[in-house]
Amino acid sequence: MDNQQSPQRESLFELRRLILRWLISTLAIFAAVWLVPGIEFTGPGWQLGIVAVVFGLLNALLRPLLVLLTCPLVILSLGLFGLVINALMLGLTSALAENLGIAFRVDGFWPAFFGGLVISLVSLLLNILAGEQRVVTVRIGGPPRDDR
Repeated sequence: MDNQQSPQRESLFELRRLILRWLISTLAIFAAVWLVPGIEFTGPGWQLGIVAVVFGLLNALLRPLLVLLTCPLVILSLGLFGLVINALMLGLTSALAENLGIAFRVDGFWPAFFGGLVISLVSLLLNILAGEQRVVTVRIGGPPRDDR
């Protein structure tokens, strides 16, 4: 009986993680709308959740391909070209949301760039606070400490 509950608990845990990631993404996009001039959203709040789903799907499906195709630029810029990829993902999200009848609009590259930066930072912070992202600290120099 315990073996049968384990897969159920595991699937409930995965569902909880998926919902938490969706909520964090929705809050991060809300922060970008609130903080970045040139990113606008009007409509009921649940539509911002749909924007988060579209943004997540684009990041899951299209972002790996873009990173692979622009790998030399990502390496030469020490990863900073990833911010340009974030801007492209946010711009595509805006275009798809408009096609879905959702009033989420990004007015150009720079609002998308700063919006992608805000979304990344807010998502990182909320993931750390939720315990979804581990924080590793490294002590440089000096003898090892025993923190027991």
